[in-house]
Amino acid sequence: MTEQNLDAQTVAQPMIQLTEAALDKLVAMQRERQVEGSSLRVFVHGGGCSGFEYGMIFDSEPRQENDHEFVAGALRVRVDLQSALYLTGASIDFVVVEDRSGFKIDNPNAVTSCGCGHSFRTADDNGDEECCGDDASSGCGSCCA
Repeated sequence: MTEQNLDAQTVAQPMIQLTEAALDKLVAMQRERQVEGSSLRVFVHGGGCSGFEYGMIFDSEPRQENDHEFVAGALRVRVDLQSALYLTGASIDFVVVEDRSGFKIDNPNAVTSCGCGHSFRTADDNGDEECCGDDASSGCGSCCA
């Protein structure tokens, strides 16, 4: 996918979908941390047991030249160009299961992911699928502290 294609897609629809549960939790977190007005920056960086890791921060810095920016509910969301190549089409949800809760990213670009869901590998990446140990469904330990 080229930068021009990403620009065209961002105008038509956000490159990442956020569920109502995710939006509600993120807006509540903005209030708790007193960072209303900050953008939510969603990004990918190298690391984790599967090759890439997801990240989200509240960003009060000015928009960068290569950022894709869109509005989801009450949030302004930013994704840098490099991360957009891996995140286009992804959705972010906030889930509560028994006594645990957290953000879950469903990424159609990921071909494998760690049991914890924080780390992933794409078809273009030559990462090691076996680094999560004998039972990948239990999490990797390195990114599931």
